[in-house]
Amino acid sequence: MANSNIRIVFMGTPDFAVASLDTLVQHHYNIVGVITAPDKPAGRGLQLSESAVKKYATAHNIPVLQPEKLKNEEFLAALRALQADLQVVVAFRMLPEVVWNMPPMGTINVHASLLPDYRGAAPINWAVINGEKQSGVTTFKLQQAIDTGNILFSATVPIREDETAGELHDDLMQTGASLLLKTVEALASGNFQETPQPTVVNAKHAPKIFKEDCQINWEKPVAEIYNLVRGLSPYPTAWTMLHHKTLKIFKAAKELTIPQEAPGTPLSDHKTFLKFATPDGYLQILTLQLEGKKQMEVEEFLRGYRFA
Repeated sequence: MANSNIRIVFMGTPDFAVASLDTLVQHHYNIVGVITAPDKPAGRGLQLSESAVKKYATAHNIPVLQPEKLKNEEFLAALRALQADLQVVVAFRMLPEVVWNMPPMGTINVHASLLPDYRGAAPINWAVINGEKQSGVTTFKLQQAIDTGNILFSATVPIREDETAGELHDDLMQTGASLLLKTVEALASGNFQETPQPTVVNAKHAPKIFKEDCQINWEKPVAEIYNLVRGLSPYPTAWTMLHHKTLKIFKAAKELTIPQEAPGTPLSDHKTFLKFATPDGYLQILTLQLEGKKQMEVEEFLRGYRFA
């Protein structure tokens, strides 16, 4: 089947999804519509902000639908009118069956983990937080339970010792775009095989991350805290308190030694370093942001900060 003969509806919202959409467009697939999140107020002026996917679609003259509710009859009628052969989902929300079961070729998803591990909303963050040595991308057919459908293809991506979630995001974004292209080409030619996901008793999960998940517990080993910082950088960011103000930590290094200070005690020479004690070492702070201030390197921060 020629690329232009497959009618594809693409569903996605953030930058991670744009790379996949662009790959399909560049390879001349017929994207008949894009489904993305409604515009939302943002910034100090609360101006309506468009999603990254909407901006791309608008620039490429692709029709856009932005439903508040995916079971809304008006939206479903508009979706049916697009007459998609295939739906592609990348970093979107959970779909009801009436949506994912609509096109004759089904609906496929690009997920940023090696399924069945790290099902859920934040697979990239949790892989780094848990100190994994590798991650990857999986394409699969959607079914009712989230991230549980039959696997089509997967690709493995190594995680470096010092890699942040943001850096891994960019690696997986490009890998995911390539894997999606491979998947759509296979579906178009009929040259593919669906593999049911194996049942794993202790599968690792990737739930949504909340602010309380980002607070550093200084009683933990330094390696675990270091991974938490990497896994939450640049967003939503690990944090602690420094003299009654929130201190966000974007980049750090670990120092293995036995401290004399209690866990959580900050130490500094007031010029070149700031570190916090843990039970088995220190976390050296490299890039930070104190409440009410801009993000900066530790040396710049120390030039203007006075310790009590």
